[in-house]
Amino acid sequence: MDQGIVLASGSAARRRMLEAAHVPHEVEMPRVDEEMIRLAAIDSGAAPRDIADTLAEHKAVSVSRRHAGRLVLGADQLLVHEGEIFRKPADIGEAAAQLRRLRGGTHELVTAAVIVRDGRALWRHVAVPRLSMRPFSDAYLARYLERNGSVVCRSVGAYMIEGEGVRLMDRIEGDLFTIQGLPLLPLLRYLTDIGHLEG
Repeated sequence: MDQGIVLASGSAARRRMLEAAHVPHEVEMPRVDEEMIRLAAIDSGAAPRDIADTLAEHKAVSVSRRHAGRLVLGADQLLVHEGEIFRKPADIGEAAAQLRRLRGGTHELVTAAVIVRDGRALWRHVAVPRLSMRPFSDAYLARYLERNGSVVCRSVGAYMIEGEGVRLMDRIEGDLFTIQGLPLLPLLRYLTDIGHLEG
């Protein structure tokens, strides 16, 4: 069995998924200017799936430079609604505005993962779950934000599907792992196929 992978992400949800699946790993934050990369990709006319893939690879490559011979996992996720890419809300007011725009409609969570070794991409996967929100009332929205507070600002779209955020949904097309930020099943299949995980 090889050394554990290095997760190039500060996401608690991604860490929890790897821990629950018993994937040995350590965490190191990537040193990349995500906003600069995102804006440059948008300006060049790149599609959301290419932007997410590019960001995931940049994160993995950044950390890979400090871990010779190790597998490094980078990941990124974009919320796309009616052609617009959303960012994490800065505060509760922005969270409320995002949820009002999303309710009653369908959005996509473009989720990319890339495995890199010594700066070279070995595997990549992009999945695009679709989520439809129910037309919840303003009164429910206010109570939802009051109960959950600033924690909703950690998630683009201002919901966390593993918590009360699931009550905002009417229909989900895709798996919960990917919605939480990591296409876990394809990742596990790859790590098992290459002998990194016991099969």
